[in-house]
Amino acid sequence: MADKHRIQFEPVGIEMEVDEDDKILDAAFRQGIHLMHGCKEGQCSACKSYVLEGDLQMERYSTFACNDAEVAEGYVLLCRAHAFSDCTIELLNFDEDELLGGIPIRTVTTEVAAIEPVTRDIVSLRLRLRPAEPFDFKPGQYADLTIPGTDEHRSFSMATTPSAAGEIEFLIKKYPGGRFSGLLDDGLAVGDELSLTGPYGSSTLKDGHVLPVVCIAGGAGMAPILSILRHLGETGSTRPVRFYYGARTAADLFYLDAIRAVGATLTDFEFVACLSETAEGEFESGNVTDVVERRESELHRCEAYLCGPPPMVDAALALLDNHGVPKDQVFYDKFTSPVTDPVTDGV
Repeated sequence: MADKHRIQFEPVGIEMEVDEDDKILDAAFRQGIHLMHGCKEGQCSACKSYVLEGDLQMERYSTFACNDAEVAEGYVLLCRAHAFSDCTIELLNFDEDELLGGIPIRTVTTEVAAIEPVTRDIVSLRLRLRPAEPFDFKPGQYADLTIPGTDEHRSFSMATTPSAAGEIEFLIKKYPGGRFSGLLDDGLAVGDELSLTGPYGSSTLKDGHVLPVVCIAGGAGMAPILSILRHLGETGSTRPVRFYYGARTAADLFYLDAIRAVGATLTDFEFVACLSETAEGEFESGNVTDVVERRESELHRCEAYLCGPPPMVDAALALLDNHGVPKDQVFYDKFTSPVTDPVTDGV
């Protein structure tokens, strides 16, 4: 049996116990402590923290997420870190509302209800929940779907809200050679079982917030934004909402009717589709971030929710920073490919 150690998180004063075999982030989730996180694979730096005291070692991680100089100084990625003594860790990023108030992580078995293409490379996957295994989440969060027959998983955002009748929808972009997305063409069928673990992510609407909402998305990043919009409509929110969605051509746009329908439930809503390669009819021309900059003069007075390809998210973050948007008004979960970033074998 692995030795156990105490972890003290500062400046929040939260303690927990962790086995040496456990990664710190996973142990925190199981104990109801929702630390900031992103990819959970050592590639995005969302869980980067600072070791004040103690002996920690990391599994393989991306040097883009935590470089050698940072590691030497004492920085660590909690999703990759194992404790080999009692430790005191300074959290660099945390959400006090989420830390002890998040929804517990759990694993449920679901059944494939539908697999439907919505564009040439994006598929709607609907999973049916079992009555005995409900799955709760907050709009904007994501879950891990296990690749059948393996221990591997892929992360996808929910497009529905918890009020949906026993089903969860995911919008999944297909990649050549994708371990999970390849199954959507051949290997996964209606009625098959899929294991789902979650919810994860902190890109969620915060209770009591009243600022106007600006959503920026591209590709399968439509999913969490649609979940957020649906929740705003279901709860009777009166917050002004602007949704900017980037695509290459009009053929890459989808769910326009669904967006109009949810927009009709909101008090002040506008949807702007942005096409980077063609100029067509009612749609704006240019990259989505360029269109946002042209149309939004007071971004610093808004809350921004982002989801899409990493280059789009990076461009949106730079835009928001240039406009002086406070970091606590910006929400995103930046997904990364499990194969594209260089990694190190650990410390």
